[in-house]
Amino acid sequence: MTEISATNAARNFAELLDAVEHKGERITIVRRGRAVAHIEPVAHGLGSDVKSLLERHPADAQWMESLKQVRELVVTEERF
Repeated sequence: MTEISATNAARNFAELLDAVEHKGERITIVRRGRAVAHIEPVAHGLGSDVKSLLERHPADAQWMESLKQVRELVVTEERF
């Protein structure tokens, strides 16, 4: 993964995006010697890919219980 300073990222943002989009590069933005962000290609996938994967790997009882617990933690927001 390539590292670039926040200053250089700001100055060369278009080139940075080109490298990510066209070359698939993953870039870490560093500010004051500390990593603060990653820029990477967006993963593209289809729902049919997920469905196929899930059909090949059926859930076990423990997984189903874990999923139930996670769903109980999700807070649904009302949208107006």
